[in-house]
Amino acid sequence: MTVIILIAAPEGLRGHLTRWMVEASAGVFVGNPSRRVRDRLWELLASRIGDGQAILIEPADNEQGWAVRTAGRDRWQPVDFDGLILSARPKKQLNENDRLGR
Repeated sequence: MTVIILIAAPEGLRGHLTRWMVEASAGVFVGNPSRRVRDRLWELLASRIGDGQAILIEPADNEQGWAVRTAGRDRWQPVDFDGLILSARPKKQLNENDRLGR
């Protein structure tokens, strides 16, 4: 099973995904596309997501049985921690006062 989550996606992306998957809730798509279709969908999403966010959860041959891909702005990064995939928050950009401890 594959799950795709879109947050603040540009118009048209959700409609395009409904050709291949079922929208279980607003911005949450579930389906079982082939690897080829899944990879092509991801290429399209990653190139068109703009200021939004896209998250894809797909089957994988690992301990957890799944892998995650992310694209877009302020995205959480999947990190391999001794074979366990965890999500790391994006680093906050510090302004000059924060760096100087004010």
